[in-house]
Amino acid sequence: MFQFLFKYPSPVFTKGRFELLGTWPVWLLLALIAVAAGGLALLVRWRLRNAAPNLRHWRAWAIWGAQSALVALILLLLWQPAMTVAELSSQQNIIAVVVDDSRSMAIADSSGKTREAAALEALEGGVLAGLKKRFQTRVYRFGGGLAQIDNPQGIAPTEPATHIGDSLKKLATDTADLPVGAVLLLSDGAENTAGLGGTGIGLDALQALRNRRLPVHTIGFGKVEPAHDVEVQDVSVEPRATANARVATTISLTEHGYAGQKATLTVRNGDTLIAQREITLAPEGRIQTESLFFPVGAAGAKSLTFGLEPLPGEENLNNNAVTRPILVSDAKRKILYVEGEPRWQYKFIRRAEEDDPTVQLVSMLRTSENKVYRQGISDPNELAEGFPVRPEELFGFAGIIIGSVQADYFTPLEQELLREYVDQRGGGILFLGGDASLSDGGWAGSSLSNLLPTFLPAGNHNFHRDPATVELTPDGVDSPITRLLDDPVKNAERWRKLTYLADYEDPGAPKPGATVLVEMHAEGRRMPFLITQRYGHGRTAIVASGGTWRWQMSEALGDPSHDLFWQQLLRWLVAESPGQVTASMPARLLMDDGQVQISAEVRNTQFQPSADAQVSAHIVGPGGVNTMVDLTPSADTPGLYQADWTAERPGAYLAEVTANSATDVADPLGSDVLTFQREDGVAENFHTAQNRRLLEQLAEETGGRYWKSTDLKNLPRDISYSEAGISVRSTKELWDMPVVFLLLLGLPLVEWLLRRKWGVI
Repeated sequence: MFQFLFKYPSPVFTKGRFELLGTWPVWLLLALIAVAAGGLALLVRWRLRNAAPNLRHWRAWAIWGAQSALVALILLLLWQPAMTVAELSSQQNIIAVVVDDSRSMAIADSSGKTREAAALEALEGGVLAGLKKRFQTRVYRFGGGLAQIDNPQGIAPTEPATHIGDSLKKLATDTADLPVGAVLLLSDGAENTAGLGGTGIGLDALQALRNRRLPVHTIGFGKVEPAHDVEVQDVSVEPRATANARVATTISLTEHGYAGQKATLTVRNGDTLIAQREITLAPEGRIQTESLFFPVGAAGAKSLTFGLEPLPGEENLNNNAVTRPILVSDAKRKILYVEGEPRWQYKFIRRAEEDDPTVQLVSMLRTSENKVYRQGISDPNELAEGFPVRPEELFGFAGIIIGSVQADYFTPLEQELLREYVDQRGGGILFLGGDASLSDGGWAGSSLSNLLPTFLPAGNHNFHRDPATVELTPDGVDSPITRLLDDPVKNAERWRKLTYLADYEDPGAPKPGATVLVEMHAEGRRMPFLITQRYGHGRTAIVASGGTWRWQMSEALGDPSHDLFWQQLLRWLVAESPGQVTASMPARLLMDDGQVQISAEVRNTQFQPSADAQVSAHIVGPGGVNTMVDLTPSADTPGLYQADWTAERPGAYLAEVTANSATDVADPLGSDVLTFQREDGVAENFHTAQNRRLLEQLAEETGGRYWKSTDLKNLPRDISYSEAGISVRSTKELWDMPVVFLLLLGLPLVEWLLRRKWGVI
C-alpha cells in the first residue's frame, strides 16, 4: 500500500534527501505560501461573516486549512519536489549474509521448528535467490567467531557462544578492500560477549560499521518472551570471605508465567545444600532482586552454585543456576582495642571474639592514669611502649576499636597516624559510646572529627546511663552486620525484642554518605545507634552505647545474638583492610574466553606504593596447569603491576601473587591469592528469548532495518538503498505520486463537503 500511494519504496524516503529541482529560490516559495494563506484567511473571514455570521470559529479555520493546503501543494509542485537517494550498483556489490550458528539457535519454539531451521528456510525461501539476482553474495556463520562458508545448509547450531559485535567487527575489517554494500544478519540476538548479562553491541564494533557506512539488516528468530520460565540474571557475591562467616549474596532473576507463585532460592557447594529461602515471584518480566545469607564454611577455594529450584512446566532449566568462585580464608586479622576504663562492654566484646578463630583481639586497657593492661598480644614486646607511633607498627592491624577514651589521650602525631590509617592504609576504626568517648570525650573538636560518620552534638553531657531499645532501619534489614536471623522479617522482629541497652550516647546527625543500620529509642527520642561510613580507602563506624552487654546477660541462656552481632561487626571492620599486596582481576568468571589480566597493588610497610618490587603469580588449574607469570610495573600508576594470561581450559584456577623487594629478594613484601573460573558453553543457556531490542538497535544504529521472519518479500529490493560499496545517487521525482493526485482531488472535495454541511455554500 505504501508504494502504491507514494510510488517508491519506504527506504527512498527514510534514507533519501528531499530536494527542490526548480530554479526559483526556496524563499520565494515560502513567501508565496504565506501570502496565499494570509489572503485566504481574509477572504474566508469576509465571506463567512456575510454568509454565516454564527459559524463557529474553529469551523472557519477548518475551511481555511483545506484551502491553504491545496494552494501550498500546487505551489510546491511548481518547484519540482524530488528525493535523492543512494542505490547499490547491480552486480557490482557484495551482500554479506551472516547466520548465527550458536547453540541457542537450536531451540525449538512453539512451532516445533528450531530457530536455525527457520533461518535457513527464510534464506532458501526466496531471500538468497532474490539477493543473487541483484548482487554478489557471501555467506558467513558466526558464534564465538566468524567464518565464511560455501553452502548455508552446512550450518549447525553448535557454537557455545554468540559474539555478534566481535563477529561484525571482524567482518568489517576482513572485507575492507571489498565492495560490501550491506550486511544481512539472521540471529536470535542472544549476545553474550560480556557473560550472562551481555545485552549490547560494543562501541568499537558499531564504529567499524559506521566508518564504512555499512547498514546491518537484521532478521529475528525465536519468541520474544518465553511462556514459562524462571531465569537467574546475575549473582553478586564478594569473591573473598572469612572462614565460618555468614556471607550476603544478591540474586537477580526474572520470571514468565509464574507471577505470584512461590520459589526457593538455594546455595550449594557441589551437592551439599548450604542455604535456602522461599520467595514470592514478582510480576512477569520484572527484574527481581533477592538477598540470601549463607555460611561459607571452612577455608579453601570453592565454586558455589546459586539458583532456583525448578518449577513445574519450565521450558529451560539450564538458566536456573549460576556458579561463582569464592576464596575462603582462615588467616587471623588483628584488631587493636583501646579502652579507657574497665567496664562490662570491654569484657563481653573480648568474650565474644574468643569464639572467632579468624580475629585476634589485641587490647590496651587503661586501668589507672599511667597504667595499661595488655591482652591478646603475640609477644611481650608488642605494645610495650604504649600506642604505636610508627606506621609500620599501627598499619599491621586490620582494624581498631576506640572505646571510652578521650581524644587528647592520643597525641597530635598519633591522631594524624589514625587518620592515615583509615585514609591511606584502608583500615577500619570503630568508635564506642561511653562517658569519655565521642562528644563527651572531646572528639568533636579534635583533628579526627572528619573520621566520624556523624556530626557530634555540642556539649559534653550526651552520655546517659538510662535504658534504650533498638530497631533496624531499612538499610539494616539488608546488612550482613545486623543479620541475627536469615529471614528478614523475623530478623527485624528479633532486634525489636532485644533486651534494652544499659546506657546510650547521642551520636548526633549522620553525615551525607553515612548509613544508619540500627536506631535506638530513649526517653521519647529516636537516635542513630549503629552508623557506618566509607572514608578514603577505609571505613569507620559508631556504636553509640557501652551497654550492649545486657543482650548477653539478660537474654535466654545460649542465645547467640550478642556474640553474633559483635563477630559480624568486627569481621566487617577488617574484611576489606588490604595487605601490602592486593591482587585483582576485572572478572572472576570467564565465559567462553580465557583472556585475563592479573593486577597487583604493592605497598611497603608504610603502605606507600612500592615501585621497585619483583612480582610474580603462581597459577594452578585444571589438567595439571602449573605455571609462573611475571607481572610488570605499570607505566602510569606507581605500585601497580600487571600481566596478561590465557586460561586455555575450562575449570577453576588459583593464582598466588607474591611480591619481594627488588634490593633483597629474600625480603617478602607480602602475597595475595585469587580464584577465578572459566566456563564454556554456559552463556548460551541464558537470555534464550529473542533479543529483539538489540537487533532493532543494531539496525537503527547502522542505517539498516529489523525484519520479521514472516515479512521478507521486499528485503532484496530494499537492501539496495545503501551508501556503502559501489553506489550511485538517483533522483526520484515526486510530482506524479498517486497520493499527490488524491490530495489535489480530495482537498477541494473535503472543503466543499464541509461548506455544504455547515450551510456556507
